Amino acid sequence: MLKIAVLLGGNSPERNVSLVSGAEIAKQLRLNGYEVTEIDPADYADWLELLQALKKQAPDLVFIGLHGGEGENGILQAMLTGCGFAFTGSGYKASALAMDKLLSKIIAKQIGIPVPDFCSLNKEQITTGNVKSFTELLNELDLRSQTGYLVVKPAEAGSSVGVHIISSETELKEALNDALQFSDKVLVEEYIDGRELTVTILDKQVLPVVEIKPHQGFYDYPNKYSAGNTDYHVPAELPSGSAEKVQSYAMRVWQAFECSGYGRIDFRYDGTDFYFLEVNTLPGMTPLSLTPMAAKAVGIDFGNLLNRIIQAALSDFNKT
Repeated sequence: MLKIAVLLGGNSPERNVSLVSGAEIAKQLRLNGYEVTEIDPADYADWLELLQALKKQAPDLVFIGLHGGEGENGILQAMLTGCGFAFTGSGYKASALAMDKLLSKIIAKQIGIPVPDFCSLNKEQITTGNVKSFTELLNELDLRSQTGYLVVKPAEAGSSVGVHIISSETELKEALNDALQFSDKVLVEEYIDGRELTVTILDKQVLPVVEIKPHQGFYDYPNKYSAGNTDYHVPAELPSGSAEKVQSYAMRVWQAFECSGYGRIDFRYDGTDFYFLEVNTLPGMTPLSLTPMAAKAVGIDFGNLLNRIIQAALSDFNKT
């Protein structure tokens, strides 16, 4: 019987989501016959103390159910690698690249994947007011779309925390200050008016495209994690050849980032092309999460999905 340590919770703004994900993972793994220990990094003084606890337990595998912060940005992955632990998901390099939305967009653009036009602002610029006006930013970033809207988001956060769709100077200032609570870098992007799509890759297998349709507003934190707020279509109804196109984009991004195990790549679709938004190297595993939904569409239930993730992690670990 494999001994698995499930990491859940942590100290990031996505702690509550991680607690739900981790609990679902641990519950299913026990049903699958694994020996499971649940560990919350927030219960330890620092990562060193956590690693010492892991060494005492000596699990065969660490299943990372954390989201955001140092649990997803490559720091934990680097330490687990250095200590010789097998763990689920991507390694430290891919995790670090994916968590930084600015770097992610630069890489996607370099490999020929469409991205929304964007600019980056740092903490000093925002706090000192050294920022272009909303109208100036709109004139720079909204030339193609002509929507009258911009998107403001933290460069290093997930679960749509700190994300705003804005249309005025007042909203710009408020959105920048809010996004700054979650990251020292903030992105201002062109708003792509269209459909929200996501593609999961499971151990090099591209799963069906999922379309996300909130009843109101956009796919923000409440719409992601409140039952009944959002409709999901799997597979997404797309014109002939379009699903294959966005799945190809997703695989190219996956390979460029050198991701492994499993992950999710998000896009906006304007009816003509697909625009890369971000890579999620530790996608949610809550009852409303998109990766289990995509897997279910091809006959992979939650238990088998977790088994596949574990097998991929152990295979990658044994290759090193």
